Amino acid sequence: MRTNGKRGGVLGAAAIGVGALGVGELIAASRGDSLIDAIGRGMADTAPVPVVETTVALSGKHDKAVTRLGVGVGAVAAAVGLAALSDQARTPAVAAFGAAAAALGFRRPTRSPATVAGAAAAAGVLGLGLRGRPHGRFGALLWAGAGAGLLAGARALIHDYDRRQRAAIRRVGPLGGISMVPQDGLEDEPGLSSLITGNRSFYVADVNLSPPRIDPTRWRLSVTGKVAHPLRLSLAELAADAVEFDAVIVCVHNRPGERRAGNGRWYGVPLAELLEHAIPETGATRLVTRAVDGYTISLPVEPLRSGAWPGYLVIGVNGEPLAPEHGFPARVFVPGLYGQYTGAKWLAELELTDDSHIDYWWKRGWPSDPIWVTPQARIDVATPGRAAANVAGVAWAPPHGVESVELRVDEGDWRPVDLGTELAPAAWRRWRTTLDLPPGEHTIQARAISRSGEIQDGTPRSPFPSGPTGFHTVTLEV
Repeated sequence: MRTNGKRGGVLGAAAIGVGALGVGELIAASRGDSLIDAIGRGMADTAPVPVVETTVALSGKHDKAVTRLGVGVGAVAAAVGLAALSDQARTPAVAAFGAAAAALGFRRPTRSPATVAGAAAAAGVLGLGLRGRPHGRFGALLWAGAGAGLLAGARALIHDYDRRQRAAIRRVGPLGGISMVPQDGLEDEPGLSSLITGNRSFYVADVNLSPPRIDPTRWRLSVTGKVAHPLRLSLAELAADAVEFDAVIVCVHNRPGERRAGNGRWYGVPLAELLEHAIPETGATRLVTRAVDGYTISLPVEPLRSGAWPGYLVIGVNGEPLAPEHGFPARVFVPGLYGQYTGAKWLAELELTDDSHIDYWWKRGWPSDPIWVTPQARIDVATPGRAAANVAGVAWAPPHGVESVELRVDEGDWRPVDLGTELAPAAWRRWRTTLDLPPGEHTIQARAISRSGEIQDGTPRSPFPSGPTGFHTVTLEV
């Protein structure tokens, strides 16, 4: 009987945790915010680098969903832990728990009165629920069901805010365009990645669990700091000076063979032109790209000003405005730099400053010097036949371009493959070949060589702290 009672107490406390989280999330969602996302962002900001790297490696493109699940599990575990305390100890512990959640809602990246109110309400419900405790399994089921219903209602409210944001973006209209669908001669290869990645197929990687919502009619980009001529530009004013360019963007966590990379036709203003209008002052050595939530990535000014690094302030891709998850209304993109170093999304400000600025990722242990994308080849297709195999894929080596792609079978000699027509040096390049293979199991590896002479490094290396290396390897049965 004692065991059953203890189990019932745990179930009841867990159900109270679900109910409290549901109340807090619904209050935050009434203004389009999310208590769960605020706590998740706090977890991402404070978790040790090994924890973050392991989460990214194991969860892949589902990292945001995994983080939200972790918040939910943590709330339930906290409720169970608080229930085990004495009545005298529980009250200050619940208050501290609520204060910590409220602090996450009021920190600069996620500042929101609704989120703070949601955290306070969740703490109140948690304290009252643990004091009264649901009676039996039926009471626990009622708490859990109510909490789940509130969470569902909150998610519906958030989706409605997101729908309105996308409607506002559609009213911006086309930005740039693809008047002629680009071709490279490999259009008839089934299973091969598109030459231009569809807007809905681009990978998403950032520390926010959900993108901020920005009114395009009120948004302005500020160019401030050590400049003789500060600027404040609307989306329409930026579009008037924008140009199109083709380039691949690659996540620093993109291990060989993974798909955290996409090739787009981007639309943006060259940073060299913006800097020419702003006129940097003496001592302006860093360009800080600052998002609306305060997140920053900084870049050295001189190579951007001279054009040695062809950077852009991007406002569109593939003929459309940037999607919310990809940085609407503007982001900075320097082809050849990993996404983590190329510039902030949801841009609000470009600030020219000195070397005293410290970026978000530097504080987390990543190097301060920008990390450049290394040559890499990916195998998209490996189709066996009776005595041959059809193999195809993509390769990139921005900003210089892909000179050649080679394959080897079973650790044999490297053999060149046929390349598609190059779209642009900074873009990815598709390739294919046919291999004559004897029956049996074979291991195939691919590598890329850039025009600068850099050969893809085949030594397996994890993304932190200098970016991943290694060969994409597939096993094929002929």
